[in-house]
Amino acid sequence: MFTGIIEAIGTVRALTPKGGDVRVYVQTGKLDLGDVKLGDSIAVNGICLTAVELPGDGFWADVSRETLARTAFIDFKAGSRVNLERALTPTSRLGGHLVSGHVDGVGEVLSREENARAVQFRIRAPRELARYIALKGSITVDGTSLTVNGVNGAEFELTIVPHTLGETIMADYRPGRQVNLEVDLLARYLERLMLGDKASEPSASGLTTSFLAEHGYLK
Repeated sequence: MFTGIIEAIGTVRALTPKGGDVRVYVQTGKLDLGDVKLGDSIAVNGICLTAVELPGDGFWADVSRETLARTAFIDFKAGSRVNLERALTPTSRLGGHLVSGHVDGVGEVLSREENARAVQFRIRAPRELARYIALKGSITVDGTSLTVNGVNGAEFELTIVPHTLGETIMADYRPGRQVNLEVDLLARYLERLMLGDKASEPSASGLTTSFLAEHGYLK
């Protein structure tokens, strides 16, 4: 688990094809690796990766085909800047929100506008994630815990203050960029719980308007 509070900006230094998937080397910059051991989890742009080698100034991790298919990892190349966060510990401050490091989908930055000292971004999420994105709710973008300041269908807006721009890779965002999205963990569990006994049925993939009406949530 993670908090979505980025600890450092790292740099992808190598991408090596290996047995049908990829091994990546990430140089971790100011991230303190003093207590990181082999097998520990580190979030890279919101993707939970396992450290398999620790050469000193970074770590190597294996990236599965599933991760390559479901995230914006495919856009990484040597020199790409990435957000880094070590896994949450029992004594960590939960400054953001609970983040699993399991990317739900890839979004696209649609616009970037100056807003006083902040920057306003508009991002389009995959349609199937729209129901989890709520005004003033939490969302994770490339591993960063953020507050949704506007919603219109599958599009949402973020207002990013100077500190966040300086401590994450969001300063690099331009229209057309692909970003990893993870929706609020509690929203996903709540949806599943509301299905009740129907959750055990093979076709129970999520809430529908007819289900909500049948159970008195819609009139």
